[in-house]
Amino acid sequence: MPAIPEIIQLIPLKNYLILSTALFVIGIIGVLTRRNAIVIFMSIELMLNAANLLLIAFSSYKSDPAGQVFVFFIMAVAAAEVAVGLAIIVMIYRNTRTTDVGFLNKLKW
Repeated sequence: MPAIPEIIQLIPLKNYLILSTALFVIGIIGVLTRRNAIVIFMSIELMLNAANLLLIAFSSYKSDPAGQVFVFFIMAVAAAEVAVGLAIIVMIYRNTRTTDVGFLNKLKW
């Protein structure tokens, strides 16, 4: 089993957990409290990045590249999500002239 890189040993795993939890909570608060579709979209991306940070931290501490490979696939899926999500948001804005998610509830009638 290879050793943990020296720079990783300087930062305790607890610090990564705290930072990732803080980022994830900020993302949840953004999703639950904001009404702008773009801000909600950015909050979802922030939650994905918090999960990626944890996967990288655990992968580095365990000296197992599986977590880093998993992060690569998450980033690929997130890039596809951004492309599709932004296209949907742009089309909604062109039709309604707003990105307010409260207004989108009226579209079902």
